[in-house]
Amino acid sequence: MPYLKRPQTTEPLVKLWDRKAQKCGPHHTVYSVDGDQYTGDWLDNKKQGKGTQVWKKTGMIYDGEWRCGKREGFGTLSKTDPETKEYVRVFVGSWRNDKKEGAGTYFYSPSAFYEGQWSEDQRSGWGRMQYENGELYEGEWLKDKRHGQGLLLLANGNRFVGTWSDGQKNGHGKFLYLDRGQLYEGFWVDGVAKCGTVSDFGREAADRPPVYPIPKVCLQDSQAVLMEAQAYFTEEKEKSTDPKSYGC
Repeated sequence: MPYLKRPQTTEPLVKLWDRKAQKCGPHHTVYSVDGDQYTGDWLDNKKQGKGTQVWKKTGMIYDGEWRCGKREGFGTLSKTDPETKEYVRVFVGSWRNDKKEGAGTYFYSPSAFYEGQWSEDQRSGWGRMQYENGELYEGEWLKDKRHGQGLLLLANGNRFVGTWSDGQKNGHGKFLYLDRGQLYEGFWVDGVAKCGTVSDFGREAADRPPVYPIPKVCLQDSQAVLMEAQAYFTEEKEKSTDPKSYGC
């Protein structure tokens, strides 16, 4: 009978040997062709357990837990400092499916960091962000933006506490001008104060209070006026975001 030749495989020998090796258990450092290296535990030829991965191109290093070849569990991500050539921390916390998930702290610079909840590599949930300019935000986040209830503390001591949406002040809030001894309380739309009241607040202890105190304004129903204004701006915002409100 005629002899049939077996089709030759096009798989590189390096991959073929690696597949046959089926690494399992603790190993010494395993080097990749691109210069990356991993030292740690394996299971069925995949990183699983505790191990350290070094990426040569980016200079990043991850030391922590793995599952099915991906970062999962608690771990620390670091990078090389261009001046000292030493590793500095970038993120310390929980991972899932190779992404930041759960509680963790991210260091943007020596003076700027975020500590709080993460979801799929983004700040989501409760968290505190310290900015390089001295500002501090503590509150809720959604998809890397301030969203929900939160407090923004400015470098000069003034502060805003209230509702945020898509990274901006939206809804009811209070802005305390402690340097002037005044309080603004009202309604905000996309970071702009639309309607509210201004009153003296700790004017005696303020650093630079106005010359004259704010006079009292008497309305028969001030709350009704505010509610009417809030309803108006809320309706206008909904119209601006509704696709049906735009012409052809």
